[in-house]
Amino acid sequence: MSPPPPEMPTPASPLAGLELDAAASTPLYLQVRNGLSRLIRDGRFGPEDALPSERSLAETLSISRVTARKAIDALVGDGLIVRRHGSGNYIAPLLEQPLTRLTSFTEELKQRGFVPSSRWLRRTVGAALPDEMVALGLAPGARVARLERVRLADTTPMAYESSALPTTVLPNPEAVSESLYAFLAASESAPARALQHIRATNATLRQAELLGIPVGQALLFITRVGYADDGRAVEITHTWCRSDYYDFVAELRR
Repeated sequence: MSPPPPEMPTPASPLAGLELDAAASTPLYLQVRNGLSRLIRDGRFGPEDALPSERSLAETLSISRVTARKAIDALVGDGLIVRRHGSGNYIAPLLEQPLTRLTSFTEELKQRGFVPSSRWLRRTVGAALPDEMVALGLAPGARVARLERVRLADTTPMAYESSALPTTVLPNPEAVSESLYAFLAASESAPARALQHIRATNATLRQAELLGIPVGQALLFITRVGYADDGRAVEITHTWCRSDYYDFVAELRR
């Protein structure tokens, strides 16, 4: 009689390693929130994965559904969880962007398994504004192509972006469909280096409506001026990034 086949190992629960201490001074719901936050940032859940339901969390962790609900509410407030009414709670996309490499939004998202897209607001040509003339080294009366759009990861609005480029670099802004840098690379006009400034700001009414966030929510405001190999400034881009979905990373050495 042949021996029985070996049992197949069951996949580890994504909640494995989340331990609670009922005797601790930290409320249970915060322990759950902190533990789930750590698991999410450690990659235990992937972007757009469904979080276990309140009932499942309560049963697995031996807590009440009220505690589970408060933990999920806290994660939603942290921007780590997205609620979809009638569907459930899902892991929000989190984009970690290095500060030491010049890449496009499209490249960064594709490398992390997201589907990048744009919701176009404007693609026009007009007279350069004073700050654009200074940043791009243009003479008075020069014209620029302007691109204004909301950047999305899968279906989630991640950033609101406004770019200006000399018409000598981009004569027809309507020709740009997705990645600006990929389009410029095809004409050998892509930036080879860039200077980037980052500061904190709060969402205006329009920005809040475009990004689906409350008015006044913290945003990361980035100004980037890109330069071609020959030193010419070829773009100035202002980006308002959702701080709950964006994380900028810099490696420092001594």
